[in-house]
Amino acid sequence: MRKIKIIFLTIFLLFTFSFSVNSKPVPASFADLAEKLMPSVVNISTTTTITTNSNPFPFQFPPGSPFEDMFKEFGTPQERQSAALGSGFIIDKKGIVVTNNHVIQDADDIIVRVNGDQEFKAKVLGADPLMDIAVLQLETDEKFVPVAFGDSDKARIGDWVLAIGNPFGLGGTVTAGIISARNRSIGLSRYEDFIQTDASINSGNSGGPLFDMEGNVIGINTAILGRNGSIGIGFSIPSNSAQIVIKQLIKFGETKRGWLGVRIQDVTKEIAEVEKLDKARGALVASVAEKSPSEKAGIQAGDIILEFNGEKINQMKELPAIVAITEVGKEVEVKIWRDKKEIIKKVVLGRLETSDDFKISKNQENQPQNIEEIIESLKIAVRQLTKEDIKNRNLPNQTTGLVITKIANNSPLANSIELNSIIIEAQKKKIRSANDLRDIAKEVLDSNQKTVLLAIYNNQNQRRYIGVKLD
Repeated sequence: MRKIKIIFLTIFLLFTFSFSVNSKPVPASFADLAEKLMPSVVNISTTTTITTNSNPFPFQFPPGSPFEDMFKEFGTPQERQSAALGSGFIIDKKGIVVTNNHVIQDADDIIVRVNGDQEFKAKVLGADPLMDIAVLQLETDEKFVPVAFGDSDKARIGDWVLAIGNPFGLGGTVTAGIISARNRSIGLSRYEDFIQTDASINSGNSGGPLFDMEGNVIGINTAILGRNGSIGIGFSIPSNSAQIVIKQLIKFGETKRGWLGVRIQDVTKEIAEVEKLDKARGALVASVAEKSPSEKAGIQAGDIILEFNGEKINQMKELPAIVAITEVGKEVEVKIWRDKKEIIKKVVLGRLETSDDFKISKNQENQPQNIEEIIESLKIAVRQLTKEDIKNRNLPNQTTGLVITKIANNSPLANSIELNSIIIEAQKKKIRSANDLRDIAKEVLDSNQKTVLLAIYNNQNQRRYIGVKLD
């Protein structure tokens, strides 16, 4: 009996020792760390000129009315100033500041407040809408206290983090929490690998830093879930990805991303079975751009990319981010699955920003999207959501979707959705074009389920999920 007790006590002590060695102590206070970091975190305010047409009539036409378009040109153009607030942090003693692109986008004037009382004008050194990062230069000869970047790859779920920023214009606000998840994608930008945290992040925190317990920046706070404030789910751009973009913006004033020249999609279980692949992994090449690095290297539609430059591709979404941070002009090995076997292709990467694919997509973004399209399976007409819609309806900046312009009497949506509602998701997949919605509706019709789950903004701009049975 005594031997059993000794064995039990030994195991208990070993377990306790192991736990204490591998776990980090809970901070007694964040005060010293916050005091050290506060001088490096800045508040950013911007002003933007917005031109609108005033209504010449003492009433408004109902949304969707033919008179609305007929008389909209009769208004008198009027300019008004719009103000916005955000956060940022100093990375160089000469006054180089990092923030989010959406904080300073289209701004006429940028004012940066340091230490709560010093105000400086700032100019944009470079901005990247694709990762939502901007770099500013304070217009002064004063010296500042910079912060250092940490290694975001070492950040673990459960680690303590500190967020400092300018929520609701209050300035100098510190919140603490833990890393809740890694590698999150929420459909806000092209390159997403967010750190999720429960440290309170609110409107105005955008562009502010997320610190580890050593005082290093491991993330740039960029988004929240919940339009009315923090609900304990915030997202930060990892510092390792951000640093590559920041260095390019400082050096060149623009980004220089690697370009492979393929359109890709997920590898489903069914595709993996047909291709005799051990499991659903990699990125399926749907098409190859003409004269692209991939075409020159012999990559074909139907290939499955398993590895890129020595890094395994487990999910399709991983490939664009890895390619983007790879040096332009570098020759890399791409492992692909073709004809039920692995082969290697050597690809010399091009530059995304000079590619025809990028120019076409940019032109499409800049063109007004008012073309009406019919979704036959749903018996509705839709048009692309525009930046003007987003501004007028006060939607999140990165919202994409389709505005419903007509609903047939026999449409399955007739009793569920109003005109001018915005379809933003179908089957939990982000909707960017009419073809996205058509494809998903077809998949549902071809399945046994016959029900499509839509996420919409209704006419009160409230986000709602609606289940619709298709015939």
